[in-house]
Amino acid sequence: MTTGQKISVTVNGVNYEREVEPRLSLGDFLRHDLQLGGTHLGCEHGVCGACSILIDGKSVRACLMLAIQADGLEITTIEGLRDPQGGHLHPIQQAFVEEHGLQCGFCTPGFIISTVELLAGNPSPSDEQIKDALGGNLCRCTGYETILRSVRLASARVQAGKAAAHNSA
Repeated sequence: MTTGQKISVTVNGVNYEREVEPRLSLGDFLRHDLQLGGTHLGCEHGVCGACSILIDGKSVRACLMLAIQADGLEITTIEGLRDPQGGHLHPIQQAFVEEHGLQCGFCTPGFIISTVELLAGNPSPSDEQIKDALGGNLCRCTGYETILRSVRLASARVQAGKAAAHNSA
């Protein structure tokens, strides 16, 4: 009989302590134990990118990591991007809505998480840089053009926000 291991993890700013089975994937932990269904499990081999999350600001495939490996780490899921006070969508999420960067929505959390990571390090990426950053995410519905437009819009808004913050300082 397998015994559980206690972990402490911060997810979307909330600290959780749970006992987990050693072989439980982080994706299953987020979806089933914490009821955060936005982390989609597609291929469960790290290929499709639907389960992408941020750990300490870096994109990680939740299906390839065990929950016990997340002990002591800070995780952000797609749910954690929304403004906690007003409930407003994150600007990148809003850009995906406005540019129709989603159809069925299954791959969307992974694309948005990858875009968050990209724009954090490069707020003004070229199309080639966008394609490279999103290359680990698969979509079967959109043909990628609307996703590319979504990232361009998000990038423009990030740039405008930084300019506005700089000008008001």
